[in-house]
Amino acid sequence: MTRLKLLSLAALALLIALPYLVSAIFPSSERYYLHLIIQTLLWAQIYTAWSIMGRYGLTSLGHGAFTGIGAYVTVMLWNLFGLTPLLGIPFAIGLAVLFSVIIGYPSFAQRIKGHYFALLTLAMVEFVRLCIIGLRDYTGGSLGTQPIRYGNGLSLYAVQFETNRHLAYIIVLIIWLLTLAGWQILHKSIHSQALEAINENEEAAAAIGINVTWEKLKVTMLSAALSALGGAIFAQYQMYIGPETIAGLNLSLGIVFGVVAGGIGVLLGPTVGAILTQTLSEGLRVAAQGSTWLEHMLGSGVLSLDGIIYGLLLVLFIIYMPRGILGTLLEVWTRKPAARHNTHE
Repeated sequence: MTRLKLLSLAALALLIALPYLVSAIFPSSERYYLHLIIQTLLWAQIYTAWSIMGRYGLTSLGHGAFTGIGAYVTVMLWNLFGLTPLLGIPFAIGLAVLFSVIIGYPSFAQRIKGHYFALLTLAMVEFVRLCIIGLRDYTGGSLGTQPIRYGNGLSLYAVQFETNRHLAYIIVLIIWLLTLAGWQILHKSIHSQALEAINENEEAAAAIGINVTWEKLKVTMLSAALSALGGAIFAQYQMYIGPETIAGLNLSLGIVFGVVAGGIGVLLGPTVGAILTQTLSEGLRVAAQGSTWLEHMLGSGVLSLDGIIYGLLLVLFIIYMPRGILGTLLEVWTRKPAARHNTHE
């Protein structure tokens, strides 16, 4: 067994044991720390779903539309029709994929790319957000809504597990791992080579027989499906959804920042980005609650500081660390053995 496989197994064992370690170390605050870990894994899954297409130059600023569809469709089917999320989640995923085809196919067929594609996805997320707000009688509008609690809030039929943080962690961990597996399978497939060729030069890729439209559409559909899955699980765990928390423009931009900061072309880069963004958000929240000076100076605006900091950090990452945190670390790590080898020669 290779060293990499041993390290992977050790990391997996540590992840499985993590909630029990948290319970042992922080017995009085285990629910709080488990909540932070679960939230980080949820966003890591969503960030990874975005990076599946983002790493090939398909810059979407509208993935909040897919997470919003996943969350709202699942909750509305449950609240209005009593349809179990076991069926509602696949339906929501299918609807998100259909939406990605409606947006993606004409865009790719007409060779819309770069900034124009990004602007189109920006309009897409705003359209979904306005639909959510406009259908306030069903969605709760800008105030959001909650899935109807089933029994004591712990149910396989209703896919509700918030009350049991250990179970919630295992479910979210499995979904995160499956998303990483999808990223890796695509990375090792011939489709990845085709998408890289398309990213370099669409005309040349088409000239050698690559179906540019179909390849782009497939990766967009996969990314949309996994994003919708993340949105649906987010809703079932949080037991609350709002247009700004799971479907807004700020969420879409936050996804892009997290992936760029962590490392867009690295398997665990989006996860590192999720750790960064969640640590920053929670740190600012705690600082705001404990600082009368900040509260006096900024009032409720202190809660918007994370967006300002994200913007500043994004500029710095693009200029000084374009490969992201993990991508840069791996580059430095691989450069050292080469430097030592050249020195010995």
